[in-house]
Amino acid sequence: MPLGEAGSSGHQRSVRPGTDLASDAVLGGIPASATMNGVPGRDEQRLCARFAQPSWVRGLWQLATTLGSFALIWALMAASIHSRWGYGLTLLLALPASGLYVRLFIIQHDCGHGSYFASRRANQWVGACLGVITLFPFGYWKKTHAVHHGTSGNLDRREFGDIRTLTVTEYRRRSGWGRLFYRCYRSMPVLLGLGPTFQLLIKHRLPIGLPLSWRKEWASVLLNDLVLLIVAVACVSLLDWRVLLLVQLTVVVIAGALGVWLFYVQHTFPSAYWRRRESWDYSQAAVAGSSHYDLPQVLHWFTGNIGYHHIHHLAPHIPNYRLRAAFESSPLLQRAPRLTLRTSFRCARLKLWDEERGCMVGLAVEKYALPTLRGTGCG
Repeated sequence: MPLGEAGSSGHQRSVRPGTDLASDAVLGGIPASATMNGVPGRDEQRLCARFAQPSWVRGLWQLATTLGSFALIWALMAASIHSRWGYGLTLLLALPASGLYVRLFIIQHDCGHGSYFASRRANQWVGACLGVITLFPFGYWKKTHAVHHGTSGNLDRREFGDIRTLTVTEYRRRSGWGRLFYRCYRSMPVLLGLGPTFQLLIKHRLPIGLPLSWRKEWASVLLNDLVLLIVAVACVSLLDWRVLLLVQLTVVVIAGALGVWLFYVQHTFPSAYWRRRESWDYSQAAVAGSSHYDLPQVLHWFTGNIGYHHIHHLAPHIPNYRLRAAFESSPLLQRAPRLTLRTSFRCARLKLWDEERGCMVGLAVEKYALPTLRGTGCG
């Protein structure tokens, strides 16, 4: 199916390169018409190839500065609690600490793709060690994230590693309780609050539902849990357990919310790409189904340039420290659906995929007949 088509309706959708996804909406400030012109993929992948070159110097420098900064701020947070300087200061320090936590996760993420270092062994060891800090068992996360890359935007393969998304038809067929459960699941308090806490503190400690045949992935979970237990006992013996709890839990909760929000807006916007198996295409899903999250430079730094998400999906072997250079290298790599920090907040109300109109919509399905956005009926 050509990228310009919208679901089963065949309506053409296109946008100027780099169009802001919230620039021409009639209601809510988001146009569902924003996608790329033409069919993306092959040319863009060739342009990306030269950036898939890990650098030992840049990788080690990024790892050392990020890990060192995180450790320093974590220690200051612990000191602020131990010395009773006030929890307000602890919370203030938690903001940069959480940003560095996200940056450490991006490094672990790159190790999972084998893109951070040229050495497979180095990626494995660094990724596994960082899992003790991020609470993500490396082998388990690596496998489920690979599933996400291989199935993103495929309506017939909504599997591991995704935020569950229903179609309008599926939502309407659910019972009242089923709809209520989905509304709660897709609400921001659950997605950004309860969700990350559940994932990091419960599901990643005992991933019920993971196939038992995935022995390496189970082993990574159990090994991660064992090391975490040893580290926790050591920390409690050196620090008051309340210090450990108040520092680490605060960072995990804030960083978890930031991480889920990043993932959410990278794949949930009006013109997001969803297709049935027979018409799904990897390259189109990579670019049309991943946003360019145009953040302020300081936030790009903390988030490891993951805002250039369309390039990451096109070429997962590009390390985070080369994503910006790849983006700036050619206009062809700048044509993805664009979100800014301000306009991204409007995506929070998008919960369902409308197959008829080929766009994401909110939960007020009884209002779909009204033309909420110019020429689309989506919003």
